[in-house]
Amino acid sequence: MQYRIATWDDVPILSAMNRQLVEDEGHRNRSKSDDWFAERMRDFLNGEYRAVLFELEGDAVAYALYTKHRDDKDSIYLKQLFVDRTRRRQGIGREAIRILREEIWPAGKRLSVGVLVDNHTARAFYAALGYREYSLELEIPAAER
Repeated sequence: MQYRIATWDDVPILSAMNRQLVEDEGHRNRSKSDDWFAERMRDFLNGEYRAVLFELEGDAVAYALYTKHRDDKDSIYLKQLFVDRTRRRQGIGREAIRILREEIWPAGKRLSVGVLVDNHTARAFYAALGYREYSLELEIPAAER
């Protein structure tokens, strides 16, 4: 699997993949427009986030979005990891994490990832890779206030 750091030219593919991620994980942003997803990805790339595209035979099959952790600059925070729906259960996610850990992220950094509480598949995936539960963020949705 090849990888490369994403650029502004990759926003269309990143935003399309991000929409699929949001739909698949049951995130509350499911009903947002394509323009919203594109703007969101541009904001990520314009800020402190970096995106990595993973490719097989020239096709984008996954991406990762990460930054330094907002509370601990000696940490890497993985905000999103997405594997194309048709390519899941083929080891692509595991290989993407291996590449991130061994080839992209500096050694000796604490690694953390955000996962929705009800996304049991993702929670099991990250646990199998050595991630452990550390904290739980609770909320009161705006619509309930």
